[in-house]
Amino acid sequence: MELLEICKQAKKVRQQVGILTTDQKNAALLAVADRLEACSEMLIAENETDMENGRNNRMAEGLLDRLKLSEERIAQMAEGLRQIAQLNDPIGEVLSMKKRPNGLMIGKKRVPLGVIGIIYESRPNVTADAFGLCFKTGNVVILRGGKDAIHSNRAIVNCIQAALEEQNLPKEAISLITDTSHETAREFMHMNGYVDVLIPRGGAGLIRTVVENATIPVIETGTGNCHIFVDESADFEMALAIIDNAKTQRIGVCNACESLLIHEKIAERFMPLLQKRLAEKKVEIRADETLKETLTDAANVVLASEEDWGREYLDYIISAKTVASVKEAIAHINRYNTGHSDAIITENYANAQTFLDEVDAAAVYVNASTRYTDGFEFGFGAEIGISTQKLHARGPMGLEALTSTKYIIYGNGQVRP
Repeated sequence: MELLEICKQAKKVRQQVGILTTDQKNAALLAVADRLEACSEMLIAENETDMENGRNNRMAEGLLDRLKLSEERIAQMAEGLRQIAQLNDPIGEVLSMKKRPNGLMIGKKRVPLGVIGIIYESRPNVTADAFGLCFKTGNVVILRGGKDAIHSNRAIVNCIQAALEEQNLPKEAISLITDTSHETAREFMHMNGYVDVLIPRGGAGLIRTVVENATIPVIETGTGNCHIFVDESADFEMALAIIDNAKTQRIGVCNACESLLIHEKIAERFMPLLQKRLAEKKVEIRADETLKETLTDAANVVLASEEDWGREYLDYIISAKTVASVKEAIAHINRYNTGHSDAIITENYANAQTFLDEVDAAAVYVNASTRYTDGFEFGFGAEIGISTQKLHARGPMGLEALTSTKYIIYGNGQVRP
């Protein structure tokens, strides 16, 4: 189907989807979850075609990890949809109601955004997550995934559409643009007559292209140069475990730690322990001169350059730098971070509070891994992305982030004098 026809069909069913009852939406979400699990074998087979193409094209390990589907990951996708079904439906929620002196009752309630377009890269789980969140909030979604995941995405969308049709609901509640050319993507960015909001989800290049070229309003999701600051009072075992998890649990995700800051008073004692821990996972440390000198065995340590402080590696690489205080750590983070997720490891309450108050990021942690910045972990069932902007939504975007509001006014014959 051509792009224009996809957009027309989406707009055509927007009102029908927007007025579905909560029971109708929940029943459909559960049916889709069951269908995805029933289709696991087929989904994995289609995904293997994408994986093989990725390997042939020498796709980076972190990106291959993002692309891969397994029975476990498909089960997680289905569980995400079931969790969304259990969440409160925000549509129709009355946020306020006040009586004016003239007798008018003026209120505000949540409504769907309408038609949401999502442009994303090689993460097929986004296909199911995006559908679930958009559908629960009465929105229609048009997806444009990357060519690297086209077989996986097409298979997932076909499963979802089949389940919707079984529920006597419009399959156009979700559509996939199968033409993955850059020209079609740019044309999609200009469909403001049909699409109400556009959400890019992927690398810095993709996000920048959408922000700079779209005529549709954009909710900007960001890349993740996430930091962990190890304060002088940090518990070393806790710090090692958190850094290991944040860096190596999954390397190809935006909430993985990419940058470390180490208080200078503990650097000489802490760095050899950290080097040994990260060497077990073959993580390369790009360290400043001070940290590099603390290590006699420099097998997995190289000298960092200025460019390393702002890098999102998505690889077994991490930058590391010494700082003299929590204030210096905060200043460095606010200069080089991407506004995603940053953490402090400390036993000092005052430093923890200062870090929480002054670090400019969507999610700020004390003594926990940045890997928790995730809609599923935050109790949203799934997420549409991690917003690093400050207008409309910030952080993991769950159901409420996909709604707008409208004023509702009750009168009894008032006319304005």
